[in-house]
Amino acid sequence: MTIHAVAYIHVTNPEKMAAYREKGADALAKHGGTVVQASPELVVLEGDMSVPTLAAILAFPDREAAMAWHNDPDLQDTHALRQGSGVSNIVLFGA
Repeated sequence: MTIHAVAYIHVTNPEKMAAYREKGADALAKHGGTVVQASPELVVLEGDMSVPTLAAILAFPDREAAMAWHNDPDLQDTHALRQGSGVSNIVLFGA
């Protein structure tokens, strides 16, 4: 069953984010993941959250694939680029 994740990123280092964008799609694809949609154009409709610089909806074949992507030791340098670009929060749902 397809599972989704939402990534919220407050970018403080655009250079690292640019480097992550070059590698991020391949890292996702390694575990069957894709970007459903990503955008810097965000509007909070309800609630009191800080609006991130960008958000992305990710899709994986299942929970195991999402966890494998996140925990893959071969992808830690790629994840470090995202994490080093600012504050990154990723929420898996439908698990």
